Amino acid sequence: MTGAEAMVRMLQAHGATHMFGLCGDTTLPFYDALARLDHGITHILTRDERHAAYMADGYARMSGKPGICEGPSGGGATYILPGVVEANESSVPVLAITTDVATTSRGRYPLTELDQVALFRPLTKWNASLDQPDRLPSMVRAAFRAMTTGRPGAAHLALPFDTQKAPVDPAEIWADPRHRAYPAERSGPDPAAIGAAADLLDAAMRAVAICGGGPVLSGACDEVAALAELLDLPIATTVSGQGAIAETHPQAVGVVGSNGGVPATRAVVDEADLVIFIGCRAGSVTTERWRSPKPGVKVIHIDSDPMVIGANYPTDVAIPADAKLVLAALFDELERRGHSKGQDGKVRAAAAWQIKLVAMQPLAASAEIPIRPERVIAALYARLDVDAIVAADPGTPCPYFSAHYRWREAGRHFITNRAHGALGYALAAAMGAHTARPGVKTVAVMGDGSFGFCCGEFETIVRHRMPITSIVFSNATFGWIKAGQNVGFGNRFYNVDFGRTDHAAVASAFGVKSWRVEDPESLDTVLKDALAHDGPTLVDVISQPLHEAAAPVSEWVA
Repeated sequence: MTGAEAMVRMLQAHGATHMFGLCGDTTLPFYDALARLDHGITHILTRDERHAAYMADGYARMSGKPGICEGPSGGGATYILPGVVEANESSVPVLAITTDVATTSRGRYPLTELDQVALFRPLTKWNASLDQPDRLPSMVRAAFRAMTTGRPGAAHLALPFDTQKAPVDPAEIWADPRHRAYPAERSGPDPAAIGAAADLLDAAMRAVAICGGGPVLSGACDEVAALAELLDLPIATTVSGQGAIAETHPQAVGVVGSNGGVPATRAVVDEADLVIFIGCRAGSVTTERWRSPKPGVKVIHIDSDPMVIGANYPTDVAIPADAKLVLAALFDELERRGHSKGQDGKVRAAAAWQIKLVAMQPLAASAEIPIRPERVIAALYARLDVDAIVAADPGTPCPYFSAHYRWREAGRHFITNRAHGALGYALAAAMGAHTARPGVKTVAVMGDGSFGFCCGEFETIVRHRMPITSIVFSNATFGWIKAGQNVGFGNRFYNVDFGRTDHAAVASAFGVKSWRVEDPESLDTVLKDALAHDGPTLVDVISQPLHEAAAPVSEWVA
């Protein structure tokens, strides 16, 4: 067995069924092994490596399994890096395999030579070069173990050309089945910490929980709802935490923070006498730059990464453990005590939603031209099934969907790249999500700035006949930055505007059925047709720019 064949068999042993990537000179033995062997892995050829990583990210978020992406040495390794960084910082298990020049040619100036291990070292949870063929299987096992245990994250493996051709002992080809999905090998809470947390909840009068992405990654949605119902506890979420609880649940507050939060949801946090952070880093956006919750409030912090706890707020009870296990243990302790004190969550959550819905309604019905983003959100909400997946880019889509699209089911239905906010993420993430869940409708929502980053992948969508609907908010500007210049720099707009593109014409050239919409009265009909079509579609919406809008963003400048 060669190293290339061993890599294929190790991926197969770990349950990989899909891989996203792009070919290169150094990849030839690996691709030849994929071509010759019977392995059950579908390889989706992408148009650049960055989007291969974003596809693996979307796939991992929706499948519960590590996403696999691959690319060649040199430029391929540098192009794949942005997606790996986003996945790692978002606690999403993505394995990037970058093939490399032969170990025997290092230091002799071979084409595409690059110190890949040094490049990926600060940006991954686990990282290695497979220089010793006999160690390849064990190092692949280590990568999967790292990705799926503790706080999930990204891993990188460099696969040199000579390793791909060298012999590997077939007896070493095996995998630990626990590491085929995440989270694996969950860590439980200290019973003393559970008791201390229950004491604080017993004493609290107006507690609130803020869920980050942790409960969704952990599969703790049932436990979140059970605790909310037991305590009548209001549950707020970060943008990444959407799905921790259905937003139609009586105790659900919705998104808080400067991106997607509104004054009514912020008030629920500000009036709290106890805040429970659950799988949440309490970063700058969630906390309005550490001003909400207000300093001095009592804090319980639950996170699988102990380094997160206490980084931003003094913590009264720290519980470094898996969210699902912590919430189950806390529920059992409170039920054992016969806890009956409610936190008035239904009333507080309903009041916040009512204020938000009243403000949203006239904007969603507006016949203004250019089309208001709120009208697009309302039209999609009326058309999409409850199990639909939406992948949203930063800029215009993220705050509007976070504030106004009310998710009716718990679980992962919304994807956006909150760690680094690179434009061009949503289209590829939607492709990965569709690959993981082909039976539900997937929508990719982007600004026209993002469209310019990703439009080459429309060829990939067409080639694979992915029935994804893309929505483009077209306003011919990098809107978030223009809004920041508007409020923070005296309306001095500099280098943020660009020429308007006919995105429908561009997508049509790739073979995507496309529409351009300028009149809000025709929006619903076009969306109906686009969502019902059995192939890839795109709707180019001539929309209001962010700096002129009533966007749910309290602070534009980070």
